[in-house]
Amino acid sequence: MRFFRFSRESAIWRALALSVCVASMPLASPAEPSHAIAMYGEPALKPGFTHLPYANPDAPKGGTIRLAESGTFDSLNPWILMGNPVWPIFTQPGLLAEPLMIRSIDEPFTLYGLLAESVETDAARSWVEFTLRPEARFSDGSPVTVEDVMWSFQTLGTKGHPRYTSTWSRVEKMEQTGPRSVRLTFNTPDRELALLMGMRPILQKAQWQGRDFDRSGLTVPIGSGPYVIDRVDAGRSITFRRNPEYWGRDLPVMQGLNNLDVIRYDYFGDASAMFEAFKAGEIDLWRELVASRWDSNFDFPAMRDGRMVKSEIEDHRPSGIQGLVMNTRDPIFADWRVRQAMIEAFNYRFMNMTLSGGKDPRITSYFSNSELAMQPGPATGREAELLEPFKADLLPGTLEGYVLPPGGDRAIDRKGIRAALDLLHQAGWTVQDGVLRNDKGQPFAFEILLNQSGSAMRSSAEVRQMVNIFVESLRNLGIRPQVTMLDAAQYVERTNNYQFDMTWYERGLSLSPGNEQLLYWGAKGVTATGTRNWMGMNSPAAEAMIAEMGRATSEADFQAAVRALDRVLTAGRYVIPVSSPRISRLAHRADLHYPEKTPLYGDWPGFMPETWWQEERK
Repeated sequence: MRFFRFSRESAIWRALALSVCVASMPLASPAEPSHAIAMYGEPALKPGFTHLPYANPDAPKGGTIRLAESGTFDSLNPWILMGNPVWPIFTQPGLLAEPLMIRSIDEPFTLYGLLAESVETDAARSWVEFTLRPEARFSDGSPVTVEDVMWSFQTLGTKGHPRYTSTWSRVEKMEQTGPRSVRLTFNTPDRELALLMGMRPILQKAQWQGRDFDRSGLTVPIGSGPYVIDRVDAGRSITFRRNPEYWGRDLPVMQGLNNLDVIRYDYFGDASAMFEAFKAGEIDLWRELVASRWDSNFDFPAMRDGRMVKSEIEDHRPSGIQGLVMNTRDPIFADWRVRQAMIEAFNYRFMNMTLSGGKDPRITSYFSNSELAMQPGPATGREAELLEPFKADLLPGTLEGYVLPPGGDRAIDRKGIRAALDLLHQAGWTVQDGVLRNDKGQPFAFEILLNQSGSAMRSSAEVRQMVNIFVESLRNLGIRPQVTMLDAAQYVERTNNYQFDMTWYERGLSLSPGNEQLLYWGAKGVTATGTRNWMGMNSPAAEAMIAEMGRATSEADFQAAVRALDRVLTAGRYVIPVSSPRISRLAHRADLHYPEKTPLYGDWPGFMPETWWQEERK
């Protein structure tokens, strides 16, 4: 599973990616109702637990937190592809529309009952049954019913975003099995499906009667969560207010969570404007993603007089991927040698020293910074066995091991340029009169598409700086790409439809990768719009590794499948990777606090603002 799309002030939230790697333990007993479900083994918290281990049950209630988003919005429906939605509704599970079960971010992939009081499945996970809590209520006081659950599953599965429809095709049937129970039977062997269905948001069927669910708009959705939407200033801000009548406030999974009375999100043109607003005290929290700026950019009055403080939060999750993605639907980038040439020409060492002081480590693979990452050198053991059937079609470096070029200390890395020219020549491109052309005389021309609002992890100015250095380097290859800046709405429209040659790309990955990986890298995304497969990859090996992840019954087999997938992705040379911090750096208002124990995932959806509270410093 995963969280999609990141944002500067909810940077770990988006893009965000739920998936699995857990301890090898005996499987849970078949067909027994349980308070929780784990991908493998038993849930860490037994029946009767009092609170999640990273929540402070004694946290005071009250207060306000003001957060920020980049860009704008025109929809309050984040569960469909259409529109530019308010992402916090989606990226903070349970804020507004609750799922049947809630994730513990202190375990790789375990769910505990929320709307559902129990979950039941067989040893093979061929079906799953949920039983609702009788007290579950929507914010208008109406009960959450099996009819609401079944309607939500069906509607999201047929009219929702591809993240939902792709999984729904694996449901053979859905049936009501009792006054408060619903069972889903699957048509595909995949242990993750039982958990995926537990995390689907449950919406109120009655609210959507007579309305087109698959159309975007500003209709305020009715949910069962601890917050309701209090105020909307279309495109500019949205305010959530804690519901004092929230039905689940006494549940163990809710103790110490949702402490703040008001959560407000203001929208800004780009990250630079957001940072200035933070310095001026107009927003209360800032995630800094560049180490050099963390050391140098926080000497301003509010920080000096103690109104603001800096916190560092460790995590043990994968780096994910950030960088410039090449669209292989464009014939120019269909050749892996051309993609490798672009990587050779992108002088990361110089950029890193110039833009961040060289302090941030480079992303070496999609799952780097975790035990799921491919290991240096050749594939061995089970990992090699899984890849062996695809050996003839795997790109160089997949089985042998792939390492990024080191780059040089100067702006022009002559070694990298020579390597790029050699690769381009092999692919049929030569420099003629100062311009790179093919044997038909056609120039090597492409467009780099950028969002003027920046990205979730980078400001527009920072991305443009990197692109400018890259463009200057490409001139040494006889390449002069066109750089196009678009507003957020135009950028979303074009990227949803893959109308770009190269663009900035960010995908967050978790310790529990699963079915969402097909949305990221699956062949259907070559033509189906709205997926995360921006590179247009069509790899039977990648799809086989994803399927193997779902079939794995032990930690070792699961880990081997993910590492094999990591090899296929990295050696695919689809993205020119940059850096990723190994910790979260949060500057925030001094009276905002979080628990001493931070979860396995660190600063991840479910942590901020859910576990935070407001309290004057003693």
